[in-house]
Amino acid sequence: MTIKIFFTDFWPGFNPEDNYFINLLRKHYNIILSEHDPDYLFFSVFGYNHFKFKCKKIFFTGENIRPDLSLCDYSFTFDFDTYHGRNYRLPLYVQYDDVNQLTFKKDPSKILSEKTEFCNFVYSNPDCKKRINFFKKLSKYKKVDSGGRILNNIGSLVSNKREFLKKYKFTIAFENGEFPGYTTEKIFEPMLSDSIPLYWGNPLVGRDFNSKSFLNYYDYGNDDDFIDRIIEVDRNDDLYKQILNEPYFSDNKVNEFADERNILNKFDEIFNSNVQPIYLSSPAYSNIGIIKQLYIFSRRLRNYLFYMKKNLKTLSVLKIRIKLKQCKEL
Repeated sequence: MTIKIFFTDFWPGFNPEDNYFINLLRKHYNIILSEHDPDYLFFSVFGYNHFKFKCKKIFFTGENIRPDLSLCDYSFTFDFDTYHGRNYRLPLYVQYDDVNQLTFKKDPSKILSEKTEFCNFVYSNPDCKKRINFFKKLSKYKKVDSGGRILNNIGSLVSNKREFLKKYKFTIAFENGEFPGYTTEKIFEPMLSDSIPLYWGNPLVGRDFNSKSFLNYYDYGNDDDFIDRIIEVDRNDDLYKQILNEPYFSDNKVNEFADERNILNKFDEIFNSNVQPIYLSSPAYSNIGIIKQLYIFSRRLRNYLFYMKKNLKTLSVLKIRIKLKQCKEL
């Protein structure tokens, strides 16, 4: 089957020629990139260029945002809700690497012998107070190495995150926010590095991963009890190895959401559907609807620019601190 597709309104640096969707679909379909006459348009939240396209539309977001089904025919988001079959729950971590790597057999004793540090924290987003407060509380027990822009205490920014994580027994794996289904790469990357994730963000994360293979905030309910458990595991090698020995997926099988066969089945359903495209009937594509959506986008853009300004300010302060430290060492 030949399918003409195109991508728009994705994040800066997104490559239409090389991304998760096109690489997946090319395994099973003859895919043609067509900017002027696509059969299906993939779009995200970073613009409103999708309004000018007249075809079936597939919405994707890696953000904690609900799909607006007045704008798209189908969506791939974090939501468990299928919205009457129009939404597929696609966790963001499936786009970071091959999830099948997490089914490989582990050697807990060897992994533990290679751990030289306690815990790390690698973040650049300053807006999650829950995450920052937890970092400060856990740091009262032992130093937590912060290698991102936020609360950096190692003197430089981490350049290769996965290599950095490998030497740590634990990784603070808190999401940017909390919502059922919102599971990103935050938990996936430490798993790939055999660093036990300390997780918070998706209360239903057990539907993604085996909760016995990491330390799950939702099993304890508050910071103090969670930290007590972390300390207990840190001080007991047998407990630590017991957690490492657990498969990351229940029964060591990739979960239903990340299973490539299920994702492809959804695309097969989409590509064989004869339902009328949403742009022909939705009020969102009227002149008034477009104006309203542009207004919403302007507000999102304003918030995004505000966030970027805060990040740049944080980065500037970090550079100054590093310079001062270097001067003191001269």
